[in-house]
Amino acid sequence: MAFRVLQFNMQFGQVWHDAYPDRAPINLDATLAEIRQHEADIILLQEVEHAQPGGAQANPPPHYTRLSAALPGYSSWFSYPKADVRELPFGIGLAIFSKTPLRDTIKRDLPSPPVEFDFFGKKTTPTDRLLIGAKTTLQGKELQLYNTHLLAFFMLGSSSTTHPFQREIVANQISAWPGPTLLAGDFNVSQHKTLISQFADKGFKTVQQDEITWRRRPYVLDHNFYNSPLRCVRHEVKPTPVSDHHVLLADFEFA
Repeated sequence: MAFRVLQFNMQFGQVWHDAYPDRAPINLDATLAEIRQHEADIILLQEVEHAQPGGAQANPPPHYTRLSAALPGYSSWFSYPKADVRELPFGIGLAIFSKTPLRDTIKRDLPSPPVEFDFFGKKTTPTDRLLIGAKTTLQGKELQLYNTHLLAFFMLGSSSTTHPFQREIVANQISAWPGPTLLAGDFNVSQHKTLISQFADKGFKTVQQDEITWRRRPYVLDHNFYNSPLRCVRHEVKPTPVSDHHVLLADFEFA
């Protein structure tokens, strides 16, 4: 029996506007409607919250709290990245939702290198990123879930191939357990063939690498990786106006 996994960078509920994408309104009702319609067994979300000035992190996280209330019947796990005064006003925070109970939750900081860049006339360096994980039992089998959001080196005039440390931490983490494992997220790798090859060396395949998943540039940034105890039976990149990313859906069976 297949189970459905939804991967989505929800951009803290900010809808897409072709002319003024950075000034579009936040509409969490539209985000929820998009998520609900796919009836996924597992939901992996990035950029759940909107970063606040000075690195402040609202507790409880408001969007995650609302999502949890609006998705009854799901077990969930959320984490912010490490608080940092340098945080820029974009999306932060990762969440995993599952129709089966989650346990053994983890979080790992992914350090960012001191690559200096200009943000509206101010020199700064990037904040650290995050990997979270949890286990669940589905159809009587133990399933390891991971969710991540890596630094967009291409936005800084650099490359994660040049600075591979975040990718290496993730690759080593997902290969530490031989059982059924899923890793989804926004990997922010514009030249994604190197990422596909790196994770293939660890025994993981992505469900798709051809259809664009980001509206701002023609890149495949979002992936759902899986190892050999799982089989992907169908997948779809679902365009949506409720984020600057599209929804990535994948149906899996235990091999």
